[in-house]
Amino acid sequence: MDSQSIGQALVNIYNRLLAHYGPQHWWPAQEPFEVIIGAILTQSAAWGNVEKAIANLRATKALSPRALRDLPISELATLVHPCGYYNAKALKLKSFAYWLGNHYDDDLGRLFAKSIDDLRQQLIAIHGIGQETADSIILYAANKPIFVIDAYTRRIINRVGLAPNKNSYVAYQALFMEHLLPDAGLFNEYHALLVCLGKKACCSHPLCPQCCLDNLCRFFSNPSP
Repeated sequence: MDSQSIGQALVNIYNRLLAHYGPQHWWPAQEPFEVIIGAILTQSAAWGNVEKAIANLRATKALSPRALRDLPISELATLVHPCGYYNAKALKLKSFAYWLGNHYDDDLGRLFAKSIDDLRQQLIAIHGIGQETADSIILYAANKPIFVIDAYTRRIINRVGLAPNKNSYVAYQALFMEHLLPDAGLFNEYHALLVCLGKKACCSHPLCPQCCLDNLCRFFSNPSP
């Protein structure tokens, strides 16, 4: 498939998803620092459980870098317990809070003023922040155009027949970023819609009759055994 055809296929998928599910209003957070907290906590966790952890942090007025630094790690782990891996995630939150204080005096505006590449490199160097988490922060908190790749996106792209030649995060990300306009709003909505589809229809055991992509998807017409 040539580049123009890939781009058109991606646009068609987006339009079909948007028409079927509507705008997703993602990321559900009150301010950018809360987005960052959610991006770290949602690793290997259902969003509903992350919301419980964030509610605990909000109730104890711990949704700030200074508050996270001041909390004993055992207490922080208790607060984020609902989202699993709570000891590891407490350490990740503290690592980010200390890093933000040491390098940017807790000023997210200064951090987000960096270029996408610079910002991404700095975030990935922080304990507990990988590519997907870094990109979620860049897209949803900093509002910069980078496409987030997760398990839902990989599964859907594979099934519709658009899988890149290399099975890597970078290759899947390039599929979107090289064939769509670099628009943060578009990337935000597209990723959220793919997550919605992945949860509601394109599951591990797909519910193809409930999928709105039907004739756009190769798996729909010829499912694997």
